[in-house]
Amino acid sequence: KQFAEEVEEKTDGEVKIRLFLNGVLGSEREVLEQLQNGAVDITRVSAANLENFNPIYRAFNLPYIFRDEDHFYQVMTGPIADEVYQATADSGFTGLTFFDSGARSFYTKSKPINTPEDLVGQKIRVINSNVSIRMVELMGGTPTPLPYGEIYTALQQGVIDGAENNPTALTIGLHGEVAKFFSQDEHQRIPDFLVISNAASDKLTDEQKAIVKAAAVHATESFRGLWTTAVADAVTQAEAKGVTFNKPDPAPFRAKVEPLIAEFRADPQVGPLLTRIIDGQ
Repeated sequence: KQFAEEVEEKTDGEVKIRLFLNGVLGSEREVLEQLQNGAVDITRVSAANLENFNPIYRAFNLPYIFRDEDHFYQVMTGPIADEVYQATADSGFTGLTFFDSGARSFYTKSKPINTPEDLVGQKIRVINSNVSIRMVELMGGTPTPLPYGEIYTALQQGVIDGAENNPTALTIGLHGEVAKFFSQDEHQRIPDFLVISNAASDKLTDEQKAIVKAAAVHATESFRGLWTTAVADAVTQAEAKGVTFNKPDPAPFRAKVEPLIAEFRADPQVGPLLTRIIDGQ
Protein backbone atom coordinates (compact mmCIF):
# COMPACT_ATOMS: atom_id res chain seq x y z
CA LYS A 1 0.00 0.00 0.00
CA GLN A 2 2.85 2.36 0.83
CA PHE A 3 4.43 1.63 -2.58
CA ALA A 4 1.17 2.35 -4.44
CA GLU A 5 0.45 5.50 -2.44
CA GLU A 6 3.97 6.90 -2.93
CA VAL A 7 3.89 6.30 -6.70
CA GLU A 8 0.51 8.00 -7.08
CA GLU A 9 1.55 10.96 -4.92
CA LYS A 10 4.95 11.53 -6.53
CA THR A 11 3.55 11.27 -10.09
CA ASP A 12 0.68 13.67 -9.26
CA GLY A 13 -1.83 10.90 -9.89
CA GLU A 14 -0.55 10.12 -13.40
CA VAL A 15 0.49 6.60 -12.34
CA LYS A 16 -1.97 4.66 -10.19
CA ILE A 17 -1.37 1.14 -8.91
CA ARG A 18 -4.43 -0.97 -8.16
CA LEU A 19 -3.82 -3.72 -5.62
CA PHE A 20 -5.20 -7.27 -5.80
CA LEU A 21 -4.48 -9.04 -2.51
CA ASN A 22 -4.40 -12.57 -1.09
CA GLY A 23 -4.04 -14.51 -4.33
CA VAL A 24 -7.32 -13.38 -5.91
CA LEU A 25 -5.66 -13.37 -9.36
CA GLY A 26 -4.30 -16.89 -8.95
CA SER A 27 -1.09 -18.59 -7.87
CA GLU A 28 2.28 -16.87 -8.20
CA ARG A 29 3.02 -18.87 -11.33
CA GLU A 30 -0.35 -18.01 -12.86
CA VAL A 31 0.12 -14.31 -12.12
CA LEU A 32 3.59 -14.40 -13.70
CA GLU A 33 1.95 -15.74 -16.88
CA GLN A 34 -0.57 -12.88 -16.70
CA LEU A 35 2.34 -10.48 -16.31
CA GLN A 36 3.88 -11.80 -19.51
CA ASN A 37 0.65 -11.53 -21.53
CA GLY A 38 -0.10 -8.01 -20.31
CA ALA A 39 -3.02 -8.70 -17.96
CA VAL A 40 -0.93 -7.77 -14.89
CA ASP A 41 1.73 -5.06 -14.68
CA ILE A 42 3.52 -5.75 -11.38
CA THR A 43 3.62 -8.73 -9.01
CA ARG A 44 5.44 -10.03 -5.98
CA VAL A 45 6.82 -13.53 -6.47
CA SER A 46 9.15 -15.92 -4.67
CA ALA A 47 12.60 -16.60 -6.11
CA ALA A 48 11.55 -20.27 -6.18
CA ASN A 49 9.02 -19.46 -8.92
CA LEU A 50 11.52 -17.48 -10.99
CA GLU A 51 13.85 -20.46 -11.58
CA ASN A 52 11.93 -21.32 -14.75
CA PHE A 53 12.67 -17.89 -16.24
CA ASN A 54 16.38 -17.71 -15.43
CA PRO A 55 18.53 -20.39 -13.77
CA ILE A 56 20.48 -17.92 -11.66
CA TYR A 57 17.44 -17.66 -9.36
CA ARG A 58 18.26 -21.21 -8.21
CA ALA A 59 21.08 -19.72 -6.15
CA PHE A 60 18.60 -18.04 -3.81
CA ASN A 61 16.92 -21.34 -2.93
CA LEU A 62 20.13 -22.95 -1.68
CA PRO A 63 20.68 -23.49 2.06
CA TYR A 64 23.12 -21.44 4.12
CA ILE A 65 24.30 -19.13 1.33
CA PHE A 66 23.55 -16.17 3.60
CA ARG A 67 25.42 -16.06 6.91
CA ASP A 68 22.70 -14.10 8.66
CA GLU A 69 20.08 -11.40 8.12
CA ASP A 70 22.65 -8.63 7.76
CA HIS A 71 24.52 -10.55 5.04
CA PHE A 72 21.19 -11.19 3.28
CA TYR A 73 20.35 -7.47 3.20
CA GLN A 74 23.90 -6.57 2.19
CA VAL A 75 23.68 -8.82 -0.87
CA MET A 76 20.10 -7.91 -1.74
CA THR A 77 20.71 -4.16 -1.68
CA GLY A 78 23.98 -4.30 -3.63
CA PRO A 79 25.20 -4.72 -7.21
CA ILE A 80 24.48 -8.46 -7.26
CA ALA A 81 20.75 -7.83 -6.85
CA ASP A 82 20.76 -5.15 -9.56
CA GLU A 83 22.23 -7.69 -12.00
CA VAL A 84 19.64 -10.29 -10.98
CA TYR A 85 16.80 -7.79 -11.52
CA GLN A 86 17.84 -7.52 -15.18
CA ALA A 87 18.26 -11.28 -15.71
CA THR A 88 14.63 -11.78 -16.84
CA ALA A 89 14.47 -8.81 -19.23
CA ASP A 90 14.30 -11.21 -22.20
CA SER A 91 11.37 -12.99 -20.50
CA GLY A 92 9.34 -9.78 -20.45
CA PHE A 93 9.90 -8.41 -16.96
CA THR A 94 12.55 -7.00 -14.62
CA GLY A 95 12.94 -6.63 -10.86
CA LEU A 96 12.18 -3.49 -8.85
CA THR A 97 13.04 -4.61 -5.32
CA PHE A 98 12.94 -7.58 -2.94
CA PHE A 99 11.14 -8.50 0.27
CA ASP A 100 12.41 -10.69 3.08
CA SER A 101 10.23 -13.79 3.49
CA GLY A 102 12.09 -14.89 6.60
CA ALA A 103 14.58 -17.51 7.65
CA ARG A 104 13.22 -21.02 7.20
CA SER A 105 13.69 -23.47 10.08
CA PHE A 106 12.35 -26.90 11.08
CA TYR A 107 9.29 -27.36 13.28
CA THR A 108 8.15 -30.79 14.44
CA LYS A 109 5.54 -32.64 16.48
CA SER A 110 7.45 -35.10 18.64
CA LYS A 111 10.92 -33.72 19.39
CA PRO A 112 13.21 -30.75 18.75
CA ILE A 113 15.77 -30.91 15.94
CA ASN A 114 19.15 -30.24 17.55
CA THR A 115 21.38 -32.09 15.07
CA PRO A 116 20.95 -33.55 11.56
CA GLU A 117 20.66 -36.97 13.20
CA ASP A 118 17.37 -35.85 14.78
CA LEU A 119 15.90 -35.62 11.27
CA VAL A 120 16.48 -39.31 10.54
CA GLY A 121 13.11 -41.04 10.19
CA GLN A 122 11.25 -37.73 10.19
CA LYS A 123 8.91 -36.94 7.28
CA ILE A 124 9.36 -33.21 6.66
CA ARG A 125 7.10 -31.15 4.41
CA VAL A 126 9.06 -29.07 1.91
CA ILE A 127 8.13 -26.76 -0.96
CA ASN A 128 8.05 -28.60 -4.28
CA SER A 129 11.61 -27.66 -5.21
CA ASN A 130 14.45 -30.00 -6.15
CA VAL A 131 16.82 -27.96 -3.99
CA SER A 132 14.59 -28.24 -0.88
CA ILE A 133 14.07 -31.97 -1.47
CA ARG A 134 17.81 -32.59 -1.83
CA MET A 135 18.57 -30.42 1.20
CA VAL A 136 16.38 -32.45 3.56
CA GLU A 137 17.64 -35.73 2.11
CA LEU A 138 21.26 -34.71 2.70
CA MET A 139 20.43 -33.65 6.25
CA GLY A 140 18.96 -37.10 6.93
CA GLY A 141 15.21 -36.46 6.80
CA THR A 142 12.51 -37.69 4.43
CA PRO A 143 11.28 -34.77 2.30
CA THR A 144 7.54 -34.69 1.59
CA PRO A 145 6.41 -32.01 -0.90
CA LEU A 146 2.92 -30.70 -0.07
CA PRO A 147 0.96 -27.51 -0.78
CA TYR A 148 1.10 -25.05 2.11
CA GLY A 149 -2.64 -25.33 2.71
CA GLU A 150 -2.34 -29.05 3.47
CA ILE A 151 0.35 -28.79 6.17
CA TYR A 152 -1.95 -28.38 9.18
CA THR A 153 -4.05 -31.45 8.42
CA ALA A 154 -0.99 -33.50 7.42
CA LEU A 155 0.64 -32.70 10.79
CA GLN A 156 -2.57 -33.42 12.64
CA GLN A 157 -3.07 -36.80 10.95
CA GLY A 158 0.56 -37.89 11.15
CA VAL A 159 1.12 -37.83 7.39
CA ILE A 160 4.20 -35.72 8.14
CA ASP A 161 6.26 -35.31 11.31
CA GLY A 162 7.22 -31.71 10.67
CA ALA A 163 7.73 -28.91 8.18
CA GLU A 164 10.03 -25.95 7.62
CA ASN A 165 9.19 -22.29 7.38
CA ASN A 166 9.53 -19.02 9.28
CA PRO A 167 7.86 -18.58 12.70
CA THR A 168 4.74 -16.89 11.29
CA ALA A 169 3.63 -20.32 10.00
CA LEU A 170 3.04 -21.25 13.65
CA THR A 171 0.56 -18.42 14.15
CA ILE A 172 -0.91 -17.30 10.82
CA GLY A 173 -0.93 -20.90 9.57
CA LEU A 174 -1.90 -22.21 13.03
CA HIS A 175 0.77 -24.92 12.71
CA GLY A 176 1.84 -24.23 16.30
CA GLU A 177 -1.37 -25.91 17.42
CA VAL A 178 0.01 -29.30 16.32
CA ALA A 179 3.80 -28.82 16.05
CA LYS A 180 5.23 -27.86 19.44
CA PHE A 181 8.96 -27.72 18.66
CA PHE A 182 10.55 -24.99 16.53
CA SER A 183 14.28 -25.44 15.88
CA GLN A 184 15.86 -22.23 14.59
CA ASP A 185 18.55 -23.64 12.31
CA GLU A 186 17.63 -20.95 9.72
CA HIS A 187 18.72 -23.05 6.75
CA GLN A 188 17.23 -20.90 3.97
CA ARG A 189 16.44 -17.25 3.29
CA ILE A 190 14.49 -17.24 0.02
CA PRO A 191 13.68 -13.67 -1.02
CA ASP A 192 10.52 -12.49 -2.74
CA PHE A 193 10.92 -10.17 -5.72
CA LEU A 194 8.69 -7.34 -6.91
CA VAL A 195 8.79 -7.46 -10.71
CA ILE A 196 7.33 -5.20 -13.42
CA SER A 197 6.52 -6.17 -16.99
CA ASN A 198 8.51 -4.58 -19.80
CA ALA A 199 5.24 -3.47 -21.38
CA ALA A 200 4.20 -1.58 -18.24
CA SER A 201 7.66 -0.08 -17.75
CA ASP A 202 7.78 1.09 -21.37
CA LYS A 203 4.62 3.17 -20.81
CA LEU A 204 6.39 5.26 -18.17
CA THR A 205 8.55 8.32 -18.68
CA ASP A 206 12.11 8.20 -17.34
CA GLU A 207 11.02 10.37 -14.42
CA GLN A 208 8.10 8.06 -13.64
CA LYS A 209 10.36 5.00 -13.83
CA ALA A 210 12.68 6.60 -11.28
CA ILE A 211 9.73 7.34 -8.98
CA VAL A 212 8.47 3.74 -9.23
CA LYS A 213 11.95 2.37 -8.50
CA ALA A 214 12.48 4.69 -5.52
CA ALA A 215 9.05 3.88 -4.08
CA ALA A 216 9.83 0.14 -4.37
CA VAL A 217 13.10 0.59 -2.46
CA HIS A 218 11.33 2.64 0.22
CA ALA A 219 8.73 -0.13 0.57
CA THR A 220 11.48 -2.67 1.23
CA GLU A 221 13.05 -0.42 3.86
CA SER A 222 9.71 -0.07 5.66
CA PHE A 223 8.96 -3.77 5.29
CA ARG A 224 12.14 -4.79 7.12
CA GLY A 225 10.90 -3.18 10.33
CA LEU A 226 7.39 -4.54 9.91
CA TRP A 227 8.70 -8.05 9.25
CA THR A 228 11.04 -8.02 12.26
CA THR A 229 8.11 -7.06 14.47
CA ALA A 230 5.84 -9.70 12.90
CA VAL A 231 8.37 -12.50 13.52
CA ALA A 232 8.98 -11.41 17.12
CA ASP A 233 5.22 -11.28 17.73
CA ALA A 234 4.80 -14.74 16.17
CA VAL A 235 7.44 -16.22 18.50
CA THR A 236 5.79 -14.64 21.56
CA GLN A 237 2.33 -15.87 20.53
CA ALA A 238 3.60 -19.36 19.70
CA GLU A 239 5.42 -19.67 23.04
CA ALA A 240 2.20 -18.66 24.81
CA LYS A 241 0.49 -21.56 22.99
CA GLY A 242 3.11 -24.05 24.20
CA VAL A 243 5.64 -24.08 21.37
CA THR A 244 9.24 -24.59 22.55
CA PHE A 245 12.00 -22.80 20.61
CA ASN A 246 15.59 -24.01 20.41
CA LYS A 247 18.65 -22.78 18.48
CA PRO A 248 20.79 -25.65 17.19
CA ASP A 249 24.37 -25.13 16.04
CA PRO A 250 24.01 -24.62 12.26
CA ALA A 251 27.52 -25.94 11.48
CA PRO A 252 26.60 -29.68 11.32
CA PHE A 253 23.59 -28.89 9.11
CA ARG A 254 25.73 -26.72 6.84
CA ALA A 255 28.29 -29.52 6.54
CA LYS A 256 25.61 -31.98 5.41
CA VAL A 257 24.49 -29.79 2.50
CA GLU A 258 27.98 -28.86 1.35
CA PRO A 259 27.80 -31.37 -1.58
CA LEU A 260 24.72 -29.51 -2.84
CA ILE A 261 26.49 -26.15 -2.60
CA ALA A 262 29.57 -27.57 -4.34
CA GLU A 263 27.40 -28.92 -7.17
CA PHE A 264 25.90 -25.50 -7.82
CA ARG A 265 29.25 -23.73 -7.50
CA ALA A 266 30.40 -25.89 -10.42
CA ASP A 267 27.34 -24.99 -12.51
CA PRO A 268 28.40 -22.52 -15.25
CA GLN A 269 25.11 -20.60 -15.05
CA VAL A 270 24.68 -20.41 -11.27
CA GLY A 271 28.22 -20.85 -9.96
CA PRO A 272 29.69 -17.37 -10.58
CA LEU A 273 26.76 -15.63 -8.84
CA LEU A 274 26.73 -18.14 -5.99
CA THR A 275 30.46 -17.70 -5.37
CA ARG A 276 30.05 -13.91 -5.22
CA ILE A 277 27.21 -14.24 -2.71
CA ILE A 278 28.97 -16.72 -0.43
CA ASP A 279 32.40 -15.12 -0.59
CA GLY A 280 31.01 -11.61 -0.22
CA GLN A 281 32.34 -10.22 -3.50
